[in-house]
Amino acid sequence: MLTEKTRRDFLRLSAAGVFAPTLSGWMPVMARAAEATGRKPAKSCILLWMDGGASHKDTFDLKPDSKGAGEFKPIKTSAPGVEISEHLPKIAGVMNHGALVRGMSTPEGAHARAKYYGHTGYREGQGGLIYPSLGAIASKELGNPDGSLPNFVAIGGRSFGSGFLGPKHQPLLITDANRGVEDLKASAAATQFENRLGLLDKMEKAFQREYQADAITDHKTTYERAVRLMQSKEAKAFDLSAEPAAARSKYGTGRFADGVVMSRRLVEVGVPFVEVSLGGWDTHQDNFTRVKNLSSQIDPAISALVTDLKERGLLETTLVVWMGDFGRTPNINARGANPGRDHYPRAWSLAMWGGGIRGGAVVGKTDKEGATVVDRPTTAQDYLATVCELMGIDHTKKNETATARPITIVEKPKPFTSLIV
Repeated sequence: MLTEKTRRDFLRLSAAGVFAPTLSGWMPVMARAAEATGRKPAKSCILLWMDGGASHKDTFDLKPDSKGAGEFKPIKTSAPGVEISEHLPKIAGVMNHGALVRGMSTPEGAHARAKYYGHTGYREGQGGLIYPSLGAIASKELGNPDGSLPNFVAIGGRSFGSGFLGPKHQPLLITDANRGVEDLKASAAATQFENRLGLLDKMEKAFQREYQADAITDHKTTYERAVRLMQSKEAKAFDLSAEPAAARSKYGTGRFADGVVMSRRLVEVGVPFVEVSLGGWDTHQDNFTRVKNLSSQIDPAISALVTDLKERGLLETTLVVWMGDFGRTPNINARGANPGRDHYPRAWSLAMWGGGIRGGAVVGKTDKEGATVVDRPTTAQDYLATVCELMGIDHTKKNETATARPITIVEKPKPFTSLIV
């Protein structure tokens, strides 16, 4: 039985229209989690992916370099005892709603393999399969399969897709949030458009009867998703011109800021998973100048996102994650006139806000140089399982491949439940 408080919360949020777009997919998950824990799970996740791998020592885990390299200074945050980079002052103001995982330690030091591992929890090539990313898992477990909106949207860069889960859970890719989703309006009149769709459907069915190919089903799934989106009223969430200028300006300027604004608009209409990418973090050269510039992009965007979600009553049910491929070397390399930091998966950080986490918490610790995790080493599986816990997804569940092979969503994790309220 649901508690009286849970029933009241459900009625209040239903009246506000919060559940309407994804009611069939997410509500059973919320009910089960509320019964078990008394806590509402996050119904959406926004993954902010720092493509290339951000330097943990210059963002969320500042430590002096042993060779003395003019590193950034730490500043206090709204979370007691937690300090971060001086170039993230606005994020410092919302750290009381966030948590840091400073003990990330992963095995992959090459970009492609590290990204795959971080998105899926499996190493590339393992078992001869292509594994689904976290976004695809969220799409399958929380999304509305018959809804008009996509259940997984990736903005600003290439994301990892649905793997063996199939095309239904592939992300909608948006290169430039400011341009939104192009060609949403049909070029023909409504009646003519419906007639063309009917003809296409007949041709697809005839072709499938004759050839029985998987690619036919994939194609049909893709165009059906496109048509539903074209006919959806919620598609206006993709139109940033509808966002008030004053509200939009708080996020900063540029493609990343636009992507973060869109991510908020999408979770407001019920999209379960949105990924926004920001490239440029592969700072082998000119590390400090480049990280300072990149910090100036993420600082207003993340702080505005967290603040807006809080003010709109959505932070509790929206998990925001900041992470990238891996960290960067503790010491500056000696190559070139503008030295930088190289790849470093052995010790790095990620940050999280909202979604039912304990604000101001820190999990894990590195040594005095930020080179080795000395407390609570955390794997990608641990992180992914924690996100699943927060979103009410059973990470021990097994999904079947096309050959009926059962694959666990997250394999052998140790989720950091101390972060969960």
